[in-house]
Amino acid sequence: MNKGNLYLVPSLLGGDNYSFCLPPDYKTILKNIKYFIVEDIRTARRFLKHGGYIDNFDDITFYLLNKHTSPEEYSAFLAAIDKGFDMALISEAGCPCVADPGALIVEMAHKKNIRVIPLIGPSSIMLALMASGLNGQNFAFLGYLPIKPNERIKKIKELESTIYRNNQTL
Repeated sequence: MNKGNLYLVPSLLGGDNYSFCLPPDYKTILKNIKYFIVEDIRTARRFLKHGGYIDNFDDITFYLLNKHTSPEEYSAFLAAIDKGFDMALISEAGCPCVADPGALIVEMAHKKNIRVIPLIGPSSIMLALMASGLNGQNFAFLGYLPIKPNERIKKIKELESTIYRNNQTL
């Protein structure tokens, strides 16, 4: 039996103009998928509905992947793929796995020789870099800053030093 594919599906960064930033092929791909890994079921349903998904949501399975999901639950997420079904990992906003959960799921998929197919869509990081006028030839994404004020200030000072030393956009 052939394995299914894991589609990485970006979603809107804001607003509701789906045709502006999501290719029409999304509808073709998503209409055949019955298994979704999402951060929030309510917003995932809204995204799918506005994106043209017409099937009954009672006939599909959502796996919740957020800060409360334990790594022990991850292995069950890909079981449908082993049975030949395609799955989609949908970001809450922007691209999956970029400042967004999902990297461990994708890593597991690769280890199981599952084909991972990233779909194009909006990326807040790339859009910000494009509009910034800053160095797009040497840039790094470092994720979130520390929460504690003293640690955050220290980190910002370190990053500022790196920016000037390496002519790098962070």
